[in-house]
Amino acid sequence: MTAAPTRLSPFFLDDTGLHLLDQRDLPLQMSWLHFAPTAAGLEGLAQAIESLAVRGAPAIGGAAALGLKMMAGASTATSAAAFVAEQRAFVARLRRTRPTAVNLFVALHAIDSALQLTLDEVGDVGDVDVVDALRREVGLAADGYVDADIAACKAMGDAGAALLNDGDVVVTICHTGALATCGQGTALGVVKSARAQGKDVAVVALETRPLLQGARLTAWECQQEGIPVTLITDGMASFALARGVGGRRITRAFVGADRIARNGDTANKIGTFNLAVACAAHGIPFHVVAPTTTIDVGCRTGDDIPIEERGADEVRTARGTPLSPPTVPVWNPAFDVTPARLIASILTERGERRPSHEGYDLGDV
Repeated sequence: MTAAPTRLSPFFLDDTGLHLLDQRDLPLQMSWLHFAPTAAGLEGLAQAIESLAVRGAPAIGGAAALGLKMMAGASTATSAAAFVAEQRAFVARLRRTRPTAVNLFVALHAIDSALQLTLDEVGDVGDVDVVDALRREVGLAADGYVDADIAACKAMGDAGAALLNDGDVVVTICHTGALATCGQGTALGVVKSARAQGKDVAVVALETRPLLQGARLTAWECQQEGIPVTLITDGMASFALARGVGGRRITRAFVGADRIARNGDTANKIGTFNLAVACAAHGIPFHVVAPTTTIDVGCRTGDDIPIEERGADEVRTARGTPLSPPTVPVWNPAFDVTPARLIASILTERGERRPSHEGYDLGDV
């Protein structure tokens, strides 16, 4: 993506650098952060990822990929060794930003692999020619990640829409729309696809404490896209599943994912496990929607997924307003893990995957 987006998008790259929609300011205002193609700009991007200015596993990967493309285009390195050293230093910094969202590491690995492959193929020509080839391949790898996620979002949306009927109500948590991906979204993208087919599908959005991505982002994006949405607190989910919301029963849950283990255990925003348990208690199908880049076959089970723990003030305060004694101890995991046994199906760009009688085995993705 090399121009200002004509659709809702978390970022774009132009000749001046990388632009990120600062999601911390939503829904009060739309403000854009700008990162110039300098070492300071790359560091600013890393800090923006850490501070959730951009968030959502696929979007984090896309922002990192485009940041590396930006830096490759601006590099003044005159030798292949210097160029590769620069890029790998940038990759190392971006790897330290968020530990749970595997898409980030997929994007970084794709670019590092492109560097190595190019070196292996053209290492016998002049340094200037090699640097040009390396620069080109970094750009192609970055664009390839973004384009693949756009296509994956469309395919996942179509697969999920086939499960929805006219009049259905979907419950979701956190934010899984366009701002969390490079395309139309994952779980929220399913609703968009269903509505594009003419189905009257509504959303019930959990607020998603402690950073309120459901309240601030999902509710806002639904209104931007004309999707009927009702916001509820996280603690209302079980009662909403039992009684319905606004006179309509909730029929399915669709959620995103930040990392999926080989056996189908899924890490997603904290509170997802609670929602899955509530859905199981009420017989509501619970679906995970994520691209195959989110599946980590190196993680055998959810116990192997690293869980990011964030600062105490995210829980002690809400947008700067104190909520608790300022020194009370806090435990603040950003994600939880939903056991595969609670997941009715996993939707990727390759279609719907349901468990066998032995459960999920995603080693063939």
